[in-house]
Amino acid sequence: MPEPHTEDNRLDDLCVATLRTLAIDAVQTANSGHPGAPMALAPTAHTLWHRFLRYDPADPLWPNRDRFVLSGGHGSALLYALLHLARVAEVPTDATMSRRPAVTLQDLQRFRQLDSRCAGHPEYGLTTGVEATTGPLGTGVASAVGMAIAARWLAARYNRAGRELFGYDTYALCGDGDLMEGVAAEAASLAGHLKLANLCWIYDSNRISIEGSTGLAFTEDVGARFQAYGWKIVRVADANDRDQIRRALNAFRTEHTKPTLIIVESTIGYGAPTKQGSAAAHGEPLGEDEAAGAKRFYGWPEDSHFLVPDEAYTHMAAGIAERGRALRQAWDEQLEDYAEQYPELAEELRLIQRGELPADWGQDIPAFPADPKGLATRDSSGQVLNAVARNVPWLLGGSADLAPSTRTTLTFDGAGDFAADHPQGRNLHFGVREFAAAAVTNGLALSGLRAYWSTFLVFSDFARGALRLSALMKLPVVHVFTHDSIAVGEDGPTHQPIEHLASLRAMPGLDVFRPCDANEAAEAWRVITGQAGRPTALALTRQALPTLDRTVYGPASGLARGGYVLADPAGNESPEVLLIATGSEVHLALEAFHKLAADGVRARVVSLPCWELFERQPTEYRDEVLPPIITARVAVELGSPFGWERYVGRDGAVIGLRSFGESAPMGVLLTEFGITSEAVAEAARAQLAHAD
Repeated sequence: MPEPHTEDNRLDDLCVATLRTLAIDAVQTANSGHPGAPMALAPTAHTLWHRFLRYDPADPLWPNRDRFVLSGGHGSALLYALLHLARVAEVPTDATMSRRPAVTLQDLQRFRQLDSRCAGHPEYGLTTGVEATTGPLGTGVASAVGMAIAARWLAARYNRAGRELFGYDTYALCGDGDLMEGVAAEAASLAGHLKLANLCWIYDSNRISIEGSTGLAFTEDVGARFQAYGWKIVRVADANDRDQIRRALNAFRTEHTKPTLIIVESTIGYGAPTKQGSAAAHGEPLGEDEAAGAKRFYGWPEDSHFLVPDEAYTHMAAGIAERGRALRQAWDEQLEDYAEQYPELAEELRLIQRGELPADWGQDIPAFPADPKGLATRDSSGQVLNAVARNVPWLLGGSADLAPSTRTTLTFDGAGDFAADHPQGRNLHFGVREFAAAAVTNGLALSGLRAYWSTFLVFSDFARGALRLSALMKLPVVHVFTHDSIAVGEDGPTHQPIEHLASLRAMPGLDVFRPCDANEAAEAWRVITGQAGRPTALALTRQALPTLDRTVYGPASGLARGGYVLADPAGNESPEVLLIATGSEVHLALEAFHKLAADGVRARVVSLPCWELFERQPTEYRDEVLPPIITARVAVELGSPFGWERYVGRDGAVIGLRSFGESAPMGVLLTEFGITSEAVAEAARAQLAHAD
């Protein structure tokens, strides 16, 4: 039924029309973008923001704010229009409050242009108010599951009787494309299992995708699927019926045992009277005539551009701004009392909010004694992870059903498992859901927590989309990958990574660490934990590696520079050939080093566990480690040789793998593929002969 015509409803209509026409104008001016979803979903978005969202536009980083994720990032013009109409304040990178709006009209007028705050898809860190970078469908809703988990964990750790600091909800606006993606199914299944009643996905069911009707490929009963996942299902038959939308959102608010899926039936580009389902559906500007027709349909001046009536600002402020300011001020007052009663917990919250760590976070990182038998780096890494996590109470994570193999379980007293009835646990169980595990972990990091997840290196392929987003967002997520080479042996080529190290190194903003022994693993965690603006891929062995005697070889602290000299010729003589390696192959290089020394060949061994970190060092240091004058060079790594030419040069030798592996014991495979110390020594001699 239509709403009665009241002044409040008139102003709601005005705000909805403002959101719609701002989106139309932004897309039209850019001659690029998707106007249909913003036009259809403006009533839903306005109702949520104006009447429900607990959010203070003047303090958009308030820790207990509700989160809103636009998972269908192609509809970004809607989010930018909301941020503008709500007058959300920009927060600069130094975290001081700014008087500048996060999105000005000028920003909207530069939609999808170089250096605009209104990028084609929402980008976290670029535009205040964007809670997550979205666009690759499914990843936004999956990250929202991580935000909901974080809210429950924060409440369990920090709330006290009469001092409930955390209780925020997470909303994600998604569409048919999101729900076709497997990562959304993975994340929804996990959310239902964990009974995340603080999570609401609003599903814009418009039955249109790029190729046409969803009937071409997507005819399932989505509500029945989510009901089977353990979700509450609420239906809104008409996306323009704000009364239905309010009832649906109230139903979510009163649900305490399940996540909620609100299915909103809409027509894409609603209100465009002649081209519904054409330009609006396919991500094209409406065109001047169609835009004018849509504005006429909305009762808007046809020749206006980026028109925002003062009444629209005032009405939006009377909802979200007044409500948010009151809630945030009450929270600030409560925090003051809380800090007096629980000063240690309050200090933790201060550090979380500032992205900092306790002063003593690294004090228990172990130093491992020299041991020819040694440890697998997955084992030493697990020990170090536990040592760090004991001192960083908000470090948590889990595995995609492989924790016993990846050694990422937190085993100290009080760690426990995160579960629906035990939200204070710090060990998460993601199930066999690698993509969701990585995306959910991104959501944890977006909520201020330090987070990690793990699987085998070969299965990083499944999580690639979320890995890339963690790099785009500059999140300090640790992606722990074990079973890092063909040394997994009998499991065969399906489980033996070949191209994966090269592929991960190709990703901008991601640091890839491959430590060679227990002490390098310890130093890797020291570096990883101490840096706040970069994600890490940590590649670890299943097989034991000797723990090097650091009184004989270079100190493991050299890892902090990405690469360092591990061994040099005796008597301070200058080396004539460089042996460069990572991970387990460092030991092959050292064996070759000693073979060559016995023959009077002066070699240097360089451990290069993190290329990205090494490349950030001054040129002088890099030239000191890898002197340009020495052209005889050999690199060895149990993976694709792709990329190693940057360190060995055009004529250098790379001992690696140029094919997939085989199923056989590790020793047999290394001999079969020629990854041996003898092969390294032979390649070094050949390099010297060629140099002569």
